[in-house]
Amino acid sequence: MNADLSQRQRNLRRLLRPRHVAIVGGQAMADSIRRCADTGFTGEVWVVNPKYPELGGRKCYASIADLPEAPDATFIAVPREATIDVLRQLNERGGGGAICYAAGYNEVGGEGIALQAELAKAAGDLAVVGPNCYGLLNFIDGICLWPTGALGQQVETGCAIVMQSGNIALNLSRNDRSVPFAYVISSGNQAILNAADYVDALADDPKVTAIGLYLEGIKDVPAFSRAAAKALQRGKPLVALKAGNSELGAQFAMSHTGSLAGSDKMYDALFDRLGIIRVHSVPQLLETLKLVSTAGLPKGDRLAVFTCSGGECLLTADLCDTLGIPLPGFSADQAEDLRAQLPVFATVSNPLDYNTSLWGHEDLLVKCFSTVMGGDFDAGMLVIDFATDGPETEAACMASVRALLKACAAHGKMPIVTSTLSELLPAQARAAVVAANGAPMQGLEEALTAFAAVHRFAQRKAKLPTTSAVIPSTPAAGENRRMLSEVEGKQRLHSFGLAVPLGRVVAPAEAVAAAEALGFPVVLKVAEPLIAHKTEAGAVAVNLKSPADVENALGRMETSVSAYLKGGRVERVLVERMVGDVVAELIVGVQRDPQFGLALVIGAGGILVELVEDAAMLLLPTTAEEVEVAIRRLKIAKLLAGYRGKPAADMSALVKSIMAIAAFAEANRDTLLELDVNPLMVRADGAVAVDALVVLGH
Repeated sequence: MNADLSQRQRNLRRLLRPRHVAIVGGQAMADSIRRCADTGFTGEVWVVNPKYPELGGRKCYASIADLPEAPDATFIAVPREATIDVLRQLNERGGGGAICYAAGYNEVGGEGIALQAELAKAAGDLAVVGPNCYGLLNFIDGICLWPTGALGQQVETGCAIVMQSGNIALNLSRNDRSVPFAYVISSGNQAILNAADYVDALADDPKVTAIGLYLEGIKDVPAFSRAAAKALQRGKPLVALKAGNSELGAQFAMSHTGSLAGSDKMYDALFDRLGIIRVHSVPQLLETLKLVSTAGLPKGDRLAVFTCSGGECLLTADLCDTLGIPLPGFSADQAEDLRAQLPVFATVSNPLDYNTSLWGHEDLLVKCFSTVMGGDFDAGMLVIDFATDGPETEAACMASVRALLKACAAHGKMPIVTSTLSELLPAQARAAVVAANGAPMQGLEEALTAFAAVHRFAQRKAKLPTTSAVIPSTPAAGENRRMLSEVEGKQRLHSFGLAVPLGRVVAPAEAVAAAEALGFPVVLKVAEPLIAHKTEAGAVAVNLKSPADVENALGRMETSVSAYLKGGRVERVLVERMVGDVVAELIVGVQRDPQFGLALVIGAGGILVELVEDAAMLLLPTTAEEVEVAIRRLKIAKLLAGYRGKPAADMSALVKSIMAIAAFAEANRDTLLELDVNPLMVRADGAVAVDALVVLGH
């Protein structure tokens, strides 16, 4: 075992692949104890209960101390106070890990919070799952540390799922979708072990093909990012279903497991950074995990689709267009060959409607499908719904399935068979596809969404340096806020390479002279007293073209500021040269989040900030490449590219300007509370920050 692992991490690996297990509980656990004989587990199973000589057909030991040796894994099914005492005994004995089934801790508040703290202290170095959880299923070794239900199918390899919800974990373990599970873990309150711990251990397990997560919150984002980066490096996709995104959902998350839901935009940024596939439903979660676990990662995203229905062709084409999945056409030779095989009324296109003339004729279907799969495609998808009107129809459907599998095998392409309705792909067909290393998908939209997402993961894995994906720890900044003056903020940003306009800070009486020295047109702003949002206070005037304009603007400004500050006076003003020939205005800001650290926000700036809500978010640190990708995803990217004959922005200079802002934020990670550069004037020959708000904590 890796010597760099902590004792708790080593214990977690003992818990996942135990040599022996213990069950601590009463009569309610009798059925679970009996099931241990039927699971295939070959290790020792010990029962602890001082009141009975035996339970579930097995001898009872009076205490943890009486066991033959320290158990690798223990399921604790006793009340919440007694659970704490059992953990203390296990830790003293040198146990590996424990599952705490009892509820009534952080999730109920009050005394439950104190009890969970006591539980964590008693556990010591134990790897503890829960409390308030269902437990652990290991389908590789046949281990059922779970209060209800049957174990299910054992596997050689498969995906793992880690669920904060016990009931969702239970439901997923009973699915009828041929998803090969290696582990099902109900993590509960995560008093000790959290998502990062599980992902880290599962990423090291050669039997695990992918990791599915149901998350209500992430307790330690830096640790999670390190674990997710490891999984990415190992080529094991993380597929995440994040709940608690709405205000009401966040409230439920707090009451369910005591989880802090966090900002949904921050999670999007985190998942994108780490190559985590985000899904939005349980079926999407299962189908994506299935695709990876049965067929692996696609070599590319060029898809050939076969149906015997024009309607399915249209549905598939529309979905592929929405998801960005290429549906290449056929070569001239392929098209000619296909026309010779199909009736004259058939349309030779991708998706291909092979229609009922070939229906049930496996040899003809193999020839047709092989003609296509010999071309420049990465995967072949058969869209088919098994009818339930008799064995003859089912046999004809199976002929199409076998034909696709043979054609893909002959040309080394990934086979995918999907039904439009999840219930219309029977177990027999799914088993045949799995046996051929293909993906039996249930639901057309889920299948195509999964294919697109898994391909993006493969691309991310190929090009992302995993070390740069890790989120650094960000200490809490001081609560005392200090807003820098605009001039000081700009000067500090300028020292990191950000261009700012020429300007002078002078007394109001010297404003005209300063404007004349700089050259018209100019911008006039209140420098002192400090005002965070100058536009709202009437503390800024732009495009002043003469001394009279400056004097008039100054008079209006003094009146507005006096009203805004209830008697305050303008003491100093900032006069700057006006920035012209602007292609577009951007806002570049940095937010500080207690979970995620620093986040860079790039969006349409100026008056469009709140009106258009066109923004992208990246967690810091970031790279120039990621910044450019984020910019090109914005709606305002059309302006930056040169819209309707206007000049295009200097993208290289723009990216450098944004990276200068990011570098300033990184250098001040310990103290930066808030940063807004709005607007950043983007020109054909660079970018200039004409306003900046910087707030530090101390």
